[in-house]
Amino acid sequence: MSSNQPVKKPIEILFSYAREDEKLRDELEKGLSVLKRQNRIVCWHDRQISGGDPWEQAISSHLDTADIILLLVSRAFIASDYSNRVEVRYALERHEKGEVRVISVILRQCDWHDEPFAKLQALPRDARPVTDWSNLDNALYDVVSGIKKVVVELEKGQ
Repeated sequence: MSSNQPVKKPIEILFSYAREDEKLRDELEKGLSVLKRQNRIVCWHDRQISGGDPWEQAISSHLDTADIILLLVSRAFIASDYSNRVEVRYALERHEKGEVRVISVILRQCDWHDEPFAKLQALPRDARPVTDWSNLDNALYDVVSGIKKVVVELEKGQ
């Protein structure tokens, strides 16, 4: 059976994070597995860059094509010159033009309230850091639910 429905391209999600937070990034990505399996999203992060590939070019390319950019916020993320100088700045420029949705995910308690992305609604609920929740699964479920809402909004606009 063929359908005349146009094939929707999956929403591309880019993770911007500090290496110290890689385990939490992995857990969050696992939480998005259903959306990935349904081919509604594809996820990308720098660990997918192949050996020998120019990493700055790969990151820049995905910053250009992402539909959602997740800023995984922690002290290490804020301390990273590259994350803030390149990734956050460019993500917010695209966000202000309406080209991408930038979502801050507060992983750990840190001083993020004066950062340029502080004006955007953060996840989890009430911007309570993921690591402050008594149950990590509940925190990640809250974050995934928030991301899923944005995915649905973007799908409606396709």
